[in-house]
Amino acid sequence: MKRVLTALVLIPVALGLIFLAPPLFVRAALAAVGLLCLREFYGLVRQRGAQPYAVAGMAAGALLVLLPALLNQSFLIVLLLVMLGLATLDTRAVEETYGSSAATFFGVVYTCGPLAIAGHLHALSPHWIFLPLLVSWVGDSAAYYVGRAIGKHKLAPRLSPGKTWEGTIGSAVLGTVAGAVYLQAMMPGMLAVWATIALPLATNVAGQIGDLAESALKRGSGTKDSGHILPGHGGALDRMDGTLFAFPAVYIFLLILGGGPT
Repeated sequence: MKRVLTALVLIPVALGLIFLAPPLFVRAALAAVGLLCLREFYGLVRQRGAQPYAVAGMAAGALLVLLPALLNQSFLIVLLLVMLGLATLDTRAVEETYGSSAATFFGVVYTCGPLAIAGHLHALSPHWIFLPLLVSWVGDSAAYYVGRAIGKHKLAPRLSPGKTWEGTIGSAVLGTVAGAVYLQAMMPGMLAVWATIALPLATNVAGQIGDLAESALKRGSGTKDSGHILPGHGGALDRMDGTLFAFPAVYIFLLILGGGPT
């Protein structure tokens, strides 16, 4: 019940931001979500002894989402150099600074990078940022209910014992159908028929990989949930795990088709 009630609150808020709020508000909301996810990621890696440069990482993550011009490889190179520079000033044992730098840099790219991309998608059209959310919401629900009803074959028992191949297939099918119907209804003629089907399918597959990736992180840290900020869902990273992979999937797909930002 908590899960459903939380969703009933979050979904209208997300819809209002995406379709009604000015772009700056959208980027601010994305930055806030990114920082919540990043904070939880740093908490996970601390469980295994890494000590990320959290303040520097949070600052870099906020800048990455709020300033669209920074979404390029130059910024990432500078960020990496900053992390290495901080490592040289660290007073801890030298062997600890490698993990600190890597954890800080990876956390920013993993959590805030996709949300910076989401800001680009919103600038193109609110529909492009809503599509991966819709595919994720429908796909997650389908995986849960199909898996409970007929799931027998475990997908990745070491990472997520509850996931089944039947649920995965159900997620892909229903998520793709939902995405294709949405594209056809809201953006008719924007994509070829094959792309109208292939885009939500690729988005769903990417989202499911993202879900498993976060499961691996939690398994590695010995933690069930990344946080407790969302009743029934766990942490922000638990809720955003799939969409962190889905946003880049949509972005790359549009770039391949020649319809995305350069």
